[in-house]
Amino acid sequence: MLSCILIDDEPLALNLLEDYVNTTPFLKLTAKCSSAIAAIEILEKEAVDLIFTDIQMPNLTGMEFSKLILNNKAKIIFTTAFKEFAVESYKVNTIDYLVKPISYPEFLTAANKAKQHILQDTNHKVIDDYIFVKSDYKLLKIDLKDLIYVEGLKDYLKFYTVNSATPILTLKSMKSLEEELPKKQFMRVHRSFLVNLKKITTIERNRIVFGDKHIPVSEKYKDDFFKFIKSDFR
Repeated sequence: MLSCILIDDEPLALNLLEDYVNTTPFLKLTAKCSSAIAAIEILEKEAVDLIFTDIQMPNLTGMEFSKLILNNKAKIIFTTAFKEFAVESYKVNTIDYLVKPISYPEFLTAANKAKQHILQDTNHKVIDDYIFVKSDYKLLKIDLKDLIYVEGLKDYLKFYTVNSATPILTLKSMKSLEEELPKKQFMRVHRSFLVNLKKITTIERNRIVFGDKHIPVSEKYKDDFFKFIKSDFR
């Protein structure tokens, strides 16, 4: 279920969106607001996945509102009678731009698009000392203490752990994973490899040795890696 907020200063438009939300099985209405200011108060108290907001509203427009909440993880779908804001809307955390009058099929298409984005964001979310990754239509939990290294293969990653003889394969970029993992524990050492620094026991000729696997430390990452080895590695 995706929790959502509706924002529109027109009661008829707000009620229509509420009907659409109630018709959609994977959406749950958290609040409906007649102003963006009221929505900000809701967001201070509630975690929300998705926001449907009008643009032309008094005091605070939907566009101004969306820029104020850029650090919020909620996705935004604009619902407006004005086409001219479409280009500007994609400078913020926008999933779609719906022009009134909005039909239910249009609404559902946008909601499904948001669901896919949100699922993709959460498929690899680090929570404390573990990470969930999507593999073979399942979400698998990997304890970070058991993760030895990750190998990148084009758009896929292979997670090698102490508890599995075969790697866990998932669709994700190395760059995005690198940004999510704790930097004091994990380091990129090559375009195709990210390693758990706590698992390193042997380094041989600029290569990290994990059993029969030799992981090269490339020139791009060599200085940072050996700086860590000399100063911080225990």
